[in-house]
Amino acid sequence: MGMNLLIVDDSPVMRKMIIRTIQLSGLEMESIYEAGNGLDGLELLKHNPIDLLFIDVNMPVMNGLEMLKRVRENPETRDLAVLIISTESHEDRIEMINRNNAGFVHKPFTPEDLKDKILDIITVKG
Repeated sequence: MGMNLLIVDDSPVMRKMIIRTIQLSGLEMESIYEAGNGLDGLELLKHNPIDLLFIDVNMPVMNGLEMLKRVRENPETRDLAVLIISTESHEDRIEMINRNNAGFVHKPFTPEDLKDKILDIITVKG
């Protein structure tokens, strides 16, 4: 049985690239949900079983760091496997991501990089 994924990124092109990269990596997926900002992503989390959450940092309405904070504050999602995928490289932000128990992948990425990070994060959570 595959994983249920939620990809939160304001770029539809990037969401499709992440999905395609995951498909190329050979990981089995059950359902894929998409949102264009953190607020919509939180709404999808309320109504769908998600095994792995991908979040971009820089988005309108609610950015990825605020979404991550809210995910970790909610008892129902606090232990969810989260992977931040961003062009962000500021050390303070990456440290904040690490403190919130999320993995980090820098854009651009290869299918192998993404697969390795996914396996790392689901192994830690699983």
